[in-house]
Amino acid sequence: MKRVALLQMVSTADLEVNLKQAILLLRQAAEQGAVLAVLPENFALLNTQRLRAFAEAELDRVVSLLCSQAAELGIWIVVGSVPMSTSAQGLSVDAPHVRAACLLIDSLGNIRARYDKLHLFDVDVADQQATYRESEFVEAGDDLVVVDTPVGALGLSICYDLRFPEQYQRLREAGAELIAVPSAFTHVTGQAHWEVLLRARAIENQVYILGCNQGGAHGEGRESWGHSMIVDPWGRLMAQCQKGSGLVVAEIDLEYLADIRQKMPVLAHRHRTGF
Repeated sequence: MKRVALLQMVSTADLEVNLKQAILLLRQAAEQGAVLAVLPENFALLNTQRLRAFAEAELDRVVSLLCSQAAELGIWIVVGSVPMSTSAQGLSVDAPHVRAACLLIDSLGNIRARYDKLHLFDVDVADQQATYRESEFVEAGDDLVVVDTPVGALGLSICYDLRFPEQYQRLREAGAELIAVPSAFTHVTGQAHWEVLLRARAIENQVYILGCNQGGAHGEGRESWGHSMIVDPWGRLMAQCQKGSGLVVAEIDLEYLADIRQKMPVLAHRHRTGF
């Protein structure tokens, strides 16, 4: 069995403060024996209007820092999301837009995979911010990503993707044994739906779900729900962190996962019926 860690953060408007918080949590995760660590969505910057400027001025430094940390600590890192001014295929994204990219860095400091967020958060919420229009600054991605890691075959997703079960079904069909969900769920939507959606995606696809959320008040009326949690393929809540900055740590047991799939072969039954 291999250990994973979720790094729940409360990101601020200060990049340097956010980076210090992330590095501290990464070191704590490594000290606790984690082989893979997951950062939340927009861990370095929450302000969508500044994403393009970040991508052009700060991205390379931030990614280089995380690659160095991965190599120094000997840990794989799921970089929840960072803004990038090119697509995964290397094509330029027209300003002011960016791609919201989830990067996977291996324990040697190499970038092993990239997933660009598919579903954009254009909704109205009963909180102080009221209106969220992610598509004004973010361009949707194109492809799904599953990559082998020391913990198992890892599918990548981001936040609002969680509401679209067909995406998680396709990740399972592509071989995913665990799926990362780095997020910045609002307090209102998180309180209503976060846990039930994470557990549903775990149960229906028989995968471990790594739901790593932002966890507190960020200023200017924005508050995220927190409650980062690891859910096993039977839907059992293994560990969680309710509010604030902190770690969620649990062990991934692929033999247990295989046993569940063998006893209840949901994927085979789905293929047999065709729906």
